[in-house]
Amino acid sequence: MTDSCPPGIPTPKAKSYDRYDTASYAPYPRNIPLARRHVAQLAVDWGQQGVADDIALLASELCTNALLHGCLRDRLFRVETSLTGKAIRVAVTDPRGERLPTSRIADPDEQFGRGLLLVHTYADRWAVEKLTVGKTVWVELDLPRSLDA
Repeated sequence: MTDSCPPGIPTPKAKSYDRYDTASYAPYPRNIPLARRHVAQLAVDWGQQGVADDIALLASELCTNALLHGCLRDRLFRVETSLTGKAIRVAVTDPRGERLPTSRIADPDEQFGRGLLLVHTYADRWAVEKLTVGKTVWVELDLPRSLDA
């Protein structure tokens, strides 16, 4: 499930990370918690337990947005997770580049509409990259500095 890109989705650019993983998922709601747990486990495996919950939450929000607003039937969405010495990053790519994320104010009784508010609150950086086909939405969390650095 890792390090393979579906047809039509570009492969990562030149290596600028210490650790990297990619996984593709079918556009079904049951795959959101699978992606979330996968990202959390990667953070733990890569020695970043302190940010595992936050990066998993962000991954879940990006995957949910991809599923609700960016996926097409029978087209996979991709979750890339990477680690540098300074940050952990999750990028979610979906096939609908014309549907860009936009923030909105959700009414108190609405079930949806708060995902980007969470992204704004938790992520140190985030952006959208338009692709030839589709888009990638990514978030980064800065890593805690070690005391001996």
